[in-house]
Amino acid sequence: METKNIMIVGVGGQGSLLASKLLGHLLMEQGYDVKVSEVHGMSQRGGSVVTYVRYGDKVASPVIDKGEADYIVSFELLEAARWLSYLKPDGQIVTSTQQIDPMPVITGTAQYPENLVEKMKATGAKVDALDCLALAEEAGSSKAVNIVLMGRLSHYFDLPEEAWLKSLEAMVPPKFLELNKKAFTLGKNA
Repeated sequence: METKNIMIVGVGGQGSLLASKLLGHLLMEQGYDVKVSEVHGMSQRGGSVVTYVRYGDKVASPVIDKGEADYIVSFELLEAARWLSYLKPDGQIVTSTQQIDPMPVITGTAQYPENLVEKMKATGAKVDALDCLALAEEAGSSKAVNIVLMGRLSHYFDLPEEAWLKSLEAMVPPKFLELNKKAFTLGKNA
């Protein structure tokens, strides 16, 4: 199997580390060689962050170059647009429609770009945009956006839901498990 590449992008403090660990666990349990990079970027709350997950028969490096990502999973619209050049021509973006103002917008030196989903689609990208924050809140916590996104991403994998839930059980503390299972299901079925 050729190596597949997943980029998880977002803003610090949104749970991208748990999402990448969950994917890594899931794919290793399926027998793949998996490389997960550390979170790169300003992982303090508010800064842009990216994590790479690569899997296949044999994976040499955890790094994904421009034009190589099969999937970009984005916690925030502007981050999806920012990393678009890393997507393969037939790649898939799975993004939350949440908008978090970056520092230039907060300070008034820039405006948040409008119509980002349409602009990304206009480049030929396949974009699956979902209000993951609303679904996370429906599950019981705004912090579950990461698991809603994993549920949505599961649509694009030929893996049984039980495998995803087993990895969720391995990665999430028991007291948050039911909430996260609900978040996963809401994302999957949205």
